[in-house]
Amino acid sequence: MDIGTTLLISVTSLIVIGIGAYIAYVVGKKHNSSEDWMVGGRSLPVYVVGFSQAATAVGGGVLVAHVGIAYAWGLSVFWYELFVVVGMIIILLFAKWLHKGNFSTIPEIFTRIFGNSRVLLALIAIAVILVPFGWLATQFVAFASLFGQVTGIAMTPLIVVMALISVLFVLPGGLTSVAWSDFFFGVFMVIGSFIVAGFAIQRAGGLGEIFSNVPSEIASVPQGFGAAGVMTILLWGFSILPGTVTNQMYYQRIFAAKNVREGRQGIYIAAAGIILAGFYALAIGLAVRAMNGSLGINGREQAAGWFLGEIPSWLLALYGSFLMATIVSTTGSALQSVVANMVHDLRNAFVSEERLANTNTVSVSRWCTIAVTVVAALLAVLYPQALDLLVATYAYSASVLAVPLIAGMILIKRGQIPVVVSYISMAAGLIGCGIAHVIGTNIPYAIFGILASLVAFTTAYMAVKSQIKEPQLPNDAEDPNHSREVNKNQETISKQD
Repeated sequence: MDIGTTLLISVTSLIVIGIGAYIAYVVGKKHNSSEDWMVGGRSLPVYVVGFSQAATAVGGGVLVAHVGIAYAWGLSVFWYELFVVVGMIIILLFAKWLHKGNFSTIPEIFTRIFGNSRVLLALIAIAVILVPFGWLATQFVAFASLFGQVTGIAMTPLIVVMALISVLFVLPGGLTSVAWSDFFFGVFMVIGSFIVAGFAIQRAGGLGEIFSNVPSEIASVPQGFGAAGVMTILLWGFSILPGTVTNQMYYQRIFAAKNVREGRQGIYIAAAGIILAGFYALAIGLAVRAMNGSLGINGREQAAGWFLGEIPSWLLALYGSFLMATIVSTTGSALQSVVANMVHDLRNAFVSEERLANTNTVSVSRWCTIAVTVVAALLAVLYPQALDLLVATYAYSASVLAVPLIAGMILIKRGQIPVVVSYISMAAGLIGCGIAHVIGTNIPYAIFGILASLVAFTTAYMAVKSQIKEPQLPNDAEDPNHSREVNKNQETISKQD
């Protein structure tokens, strides 16, 4: 690629990132309390909540993996998006309880359901951190790989650049600055997706030409929705649903909404954005398939890279900035989520109340942000092979969290559940997932862990059911005094462990 094109792409990307960084700085300057950092001040408007949810969910996978799925199996790509939306709808069912509970993180939800416990708080925090930290490191690599194809720049400096950019969006105001910059990126991504997808369709000769040049079994209704095969689609569901319902980043946007209604509306907006991402992937994938069907099923992930060679310099510059916005929105959210757990949960589990009272939460969060970013970048540069292992931990995280979290939110209205139930369920999930992983199976091993966790949770809950006391109120989160108690949860952890 000539130096002029590389320079054009770099300048365009810097302009887009510069606007986003300016928004993050201005918002962070006005909103810099600990609550702003953790949960957006619990006052984010609905459009920010919705676009931030969508921008967080749509990362490098849409730019490469989903385009590849559409290239190989056409309409089947929508199953991927649908499973994410279904996971969000499951979270939506608990939106009222979650918002009124005044929570900040998933570990805090666990301490409400199973009682205050330092051990439980620490274990859940570690399990929750695995996924966003994995997202952070892998998105660094995804950006370097994709942007390297566009510009010809080596991976290491690109990883460093992405790490520095990610920090810029988190440091000013935590979730507040991340969410508002996500809103800008989300709007830009919508506009960019229409332009890029429109060019792809035009370059392939129009919709009629595309449908005449791709196999009818991947593009026609309803056959196209089953082109990937029932087993493959089920495997996608088994992989995506557990990860979505245990992903803290989606819960944080509900915590941050002004009220329950806007929290729900934000998820509806996010769902529309995710489906739009599916249309983008479908347009690019089928257009490339119509122009070049020689990549084959196994070469499907080369489809996005091949498309880059077909677009003019001006659009390549737009695509580069589109790429940057898509990935930065994910890395910023993931980084803030990791830091929230480290500062709000792990620190409270191991640091005395006296020391907590004498430290500035925002300052600690900022230093922690820098440290986490350095570790993730070093891992991406020096040990990229370790990322596969990190991604494998997603299944263990879902196996540990899914059942006690969802079942706990269902059953909490009957009374607080003894903490031993959560330990038994989590241990069973971990062991079940581990055994399936070691044995090797075509079915995602998280499913075995979740089934084991469900059996263990049910057995343990029935054994202690008689000990559970009915709450005085139908839902303790409805108690007007409850929010004050929540703020003290982390400071009054019992010594029952």
